Amino acid sequence: MAQTPAQMPTSVDQSDRKVPINLRQSGPTPVQMLISTRVRKSPYWHLSMEAGCWRATVYNRMYHPRGYVKPEDGGAMVEYDALVNHVTMWNVAVERQIQVIGPDAEAFVNYVITRDAARIKPMHGKYVILCNEQGGILNDPVLLRLSETEFWFSLSDSDLMFWLQGVNVGKKFDVQINEIDVSPVQIQGPKSEALLVDLVGDAIKDVPVYGLLEAKVGGRDVVISQSGFSGEKGYEIYLRDATLYAEDMWYAVLEAGKKHNLMVIAPAHHRRIAAGILSWGQDLDAETLPFQCNLGYQVPRLKTADYIGKARLEEVRAQLEAGTPPYKQTLVGLKLGGKPIEDYANDFWLISGEAGDDALGYVTSPWYSPELGCNIAMGYVPIAQSTLGTRLKVHLPDLYTETAGQAVEAEVVEMPFRPSVNPNAREIAKAEGRDAAF
Repeated sequence: MAQTPAQMPTSVDQSDRKVPINLRQSGPTPVQMLISTRVRKSPYWHLSMEAGCWRATVYNRMYHPRGYVKPEDGGAMVEYDALVNHVTMWNVAVERQIQVIGPDAEAFVNYVITRDAARIKPMHGKYVILCNEQGGILNDPVLLRLSETEFWFSLSDSDLMFWLQGVNVGKKFDVQINEIDVSPVQIQGPKSEALLVDLVGDAIKDVPVYGLLEAKVGGRDVVISQSGFSGEKGYEIYLRDATLYAEDMWYAVLEAGKKHNLMVIAPAHHRRIAAGILSWGQDLDAETLPFQCNLGYQVPRLKTADYIGKARLEEVRAQLEAGTPPYKQTLVGLKLGGKPIEDYANDFWLISGEAGDDALGYVTSPWYSPELGCNIAMGYVPIAQSTLGTRLKVHLPDLYTETAGQAVEAEVVEMPFRPSVNPNAREIAKAEGRDAAF
């Protein structure tokens, strides 16, 4: 007899976690989101509404647009087409900017990130992680270095400012740590450079990956980085004094974008999955060790300075090299069957062994890849089932299966699923046959 969602197996071993991932299969359970003053609206919120936003989530205690094209008009896959063929703008003001500024800025940042802050030059950035003393990942932001004494943490979905301020209560570095009135948008897609040339001139052509450029857009001061959450060619425009000048910048981009077929879309999780880009709170959290989720390259062997979590992370690396990993589950890439998954998953769907019996893992990020012609996903499985080529089963909702209640075939594959136009450090290192960490 087919299992209903409430009857699906949930006996995944999470005994190495303090708080297990909630694996209840509750489905979409639609509710109306209450818009209130408890959750912040970004400076671009009303502009996203003008652009057709019809649904949202909450990210960093701020409302976050997550859909512009309605399902009856093609939904998120129409937005995907715009991203991979033209150029798109995303409201990502939820990437709140935490400024660390002062004489000890480099020393403080070096103490809270795993990578070597001294090797980040002014007007450059890096993707970084910050860990707690147990090695769990608290946040995986893009770190921008504006000058010798000023850094911005462009946050993923966890409130890091209070933690940074708390760290400095005891350490007393000579820095100021505060959120600042800077809000980014992402400009992503193959025509992004051409659009940026029209906005700020040819200087953008000389900005390397994670390089920064001070400029004006719509007459307002911005910092532009060559970075993004898609794996496509892309940039982020960080608007200063965003609460005052959001319209000026936004409308300037829309006007310049007309000849490039610019489309305002939601953050492209379908494309970032293909690029192997992680989403904090979905693919990793404060109990996830970097080695569990393909971020081991963020833990350098050669960084001599102390940093929070260093002792534990070096201990874990030694355990791994000795063949005694301290965790049960590890992140893998999956190709899987079923009907095309063309929207966000409502639950962490369960993974079973090839026989399709008791659950042993769970999917974190699934979507359909038009280029590969199949569904792809990230998910956690026991280390013994993480070898490339391992055959598994995934328990999809009936919406995506040919036969109700029947799990679909899946195979562990390598990530990223397809090459990135803007490859991350792990991809670059792998292509060059070296260790990515510094």
